[in-house]
Amino acid sequence: MQFGIVTHRAGETNTNLAAVPIDGLEVFLVPPAAALARLGPGDLALARLDVRESLDGIEDGLPALSCLEERGVKVLNPPGVLLSAHDKLLTARALERTGLPHPETEAIGPGDTPSLPLPLVLKPRFGSWGRDVVLCRNRGELERWLAEFETRPWYRTHGALAQELISPRGHDLRLVVAAGHVVGAIKRVAAPGEWRTNLALGGRRVPVTPPPAAIRLAEAAARSIGADLVGIDLLPTGPGRFCVIELNGAVDFGAEYSLGTNVFAATLDALARAQSLANGSLRWGGTNGSLARAESSAGQSRG
Repeated sequence: MQFGIVTHRAGETNTNLAAVPIDGLEVFLVPPAAALARLGPGDLALARLDVRESLDGIEDGLPALSCLEERGVKVLNPPGVLLSAHDKLLTARALERTGLPHPETEAIGPGDTPSLPLPLVLKPRFGSWGRDVVLCRNRGELERWLAEFETRPWYRTHGALAQELISPRGHDLRLVVAAGHVVGAIKRVAAPGEWRTNLALGGRRVPVTPPPAAIRLAEAAARSIGADLVGIDLLPTGPGRFCVIELNGAVDFGAEYSLGTNVFAATLDALARAQSLANGSLRWGGTNGSLARAESSAGQSRG
């Protein structure tokens, strides 16, 4: 069986995921167009399409993922899931439907003024790296940033989001959820004088053991959009309490995310195990958590 990681980028995360040895699976990186030629019925595809650097949507490849599904390829993080993770308005609505804590969110477009009280946060609907995520503390800052957003092509295409400000703590948690379970986590600490924790803005990663409340919330957030592999950003709001800030459908993570087990192996093992249990054509074998191909037989003992 083949397991294609469908992406336009190599990068640390994708390269390390592709290097994990899984018995019975050939794991490799492949761009969307090439995946159509290489993957067939019964194969697996993990969609790792990111937000465009222009912030005006998702990287090319969603139609290819739909074609793979039609051909019998099992696509993890299919198009609808990627849209729900990357489009922050869809993320907010999914979290609201499931009653999970998330900042109050309002969609705005050119000429609009948010109705939320100040201070508030403005951000792109499709965003990453902390770019164009701004804090408006007063009416003057709000008007200045709205005027600035009017010059952005992504704003004219998709509009933006205004969100309730959850008081920054100078740090947050990012948890990686694979096949419904947290497999990795990190504490992100903001750079001095910066309220955003993004590494692209000078933030740093600190190893962490996430508390049970954070694990439960992250797993529930992943379920809210049906994600197979997703990053969940949580902001602490009090002792044992957290708020879901964002979801990331192409989350980047490094070895420091590991929770006792190599995070890349834990991620691939969780995804492969889930598929083996779902389709019955593979079974989990050995003590090292590797997959072994096996014929399923009716009446086999479940003991």
